[in-house]
Amino acid sequence: MNILYFLFALFLYILSIPFLLLLSFKTKYKDSIPARFFLINNPPFKEKLHHFHSCSLGETKALKPIIEKFDKVNLSVITNTGYAEAKKYKNANVRYLPFEIFIPFWLKPCKSLVVVEAELWLMLFYIAKKRCNKTILINARISDKSYPKYMKFKWFYSHLFKYIDTIFAQSQKDKQRLESLGAKNVIVAGNIKSAVTYKITKNYPKPKEKLIVAGSTHQGEEEIILNAFKNTNNSKLVIVPRHPERFEEVYKLIETFAQKNNFSYGKIDDGFENDIILVDKMGELINLYSIADIVLLGGSFVDNVGGHNPLEVAYFNKILISGKYIFNQHTLFEMVENAYLIDKNSLNEYLNKNLSKSFIKNIGNIDIITKEICV
Repeated sequence: MNILYFLFALFLYILSIPFLLLLSFKTKYKDSIPARFFLINNPPFKEKLHHFHSCSLGETKALKPIIEKFDKVNLSVITNTGYAEAKKYKNANVRYLPFEIFIPFWLKPCKSLVVVEAELWLMLFYIAKKRCNKTILINARISDKSYPKYMKFKWFYSHLFKYIDTIFAQSQKDKQRLESLGAKNVIVAGNIKSAVTYKITKNYPKPKEKLIVAGSTHQGEEEIILNAFKNTNNSKLVIVPRHPERFEEVYKLIETFAQKNNFSYGKIDDGFENDIILVDKMGELINLYSIADIVLLGGSFVDNVGGHNPLEVAYFNKILISGKYIFNQHTLFEMVENAYLIDKNSLNEYLNKNLSKSFIKNIGNIDIITKEICV
């Protein structure tokens, strides 16, 4: 099966080359696609260390309390935002993980392969099982929405799980789902994202008005939030889009809305003098959550994203309002007390309510995971 899988992946790769070349000219992919699909500036790791692998920004951040326990590690990622976050670890050699057809030639022996969440690449685990001391999947989860899709390919995942020695699941429900797919040696260790501490990198002055921060917003959500904000008193609204390529699009929305409704508006570099403020830079969410009065967590007021990490808000004990579409974040929301999950039409009502502040209830077991890696 592994040979057939490799040949199928090779076939897809050859078909995709023209499309990949075109995508590589886009700013978002100018580093990741050449590195992952053409191995440009992306050599194998030289040292035999523990090899951690994560997909993007959130998963890479979540590794912090584990990676900090080692003198030096190898760390591979998929996305450009994950790469930028990985480079912040001073004890990590960082690479993009190549596409699967390159793994047999690229992956060198390691002490252990430690993969975060749903990065279930067959070639990665198959080759690592042969060349590394052990293979571990941590923070594993299967969402309500994804589970039926996984079950359709149970034959594939039951084969893949043969190459994973130990799995640390986020919850008992995740453990049961993983085992139904054929996983063995599954241990519930909580969610490592809850064990992360969030460091403020810039101290913004707190405005005297009520500060509402709309974090990680997606297309279709800014209009909902702006209309709800229209009828709030003595407040300022800060909007932080999830993806940088949408900064200008969102600023035009703000401009049109503000001019129509007599609000002042600007960007974060202008300070907090305006009523509505766009954050057009990355890495500022934590700084803004720390001074917010209310946080509106994006990715949850539209039905195609599945929500974002509420722990970043609850860590600072802020009022947390989310939409009801959190199908990718149920486990994290279960760790948070006083998270308000509402219908988008109720947003203005909740912005004017007297609500309780959120806080984190449960912390992931970092020690048990670290011990397994080191054994």
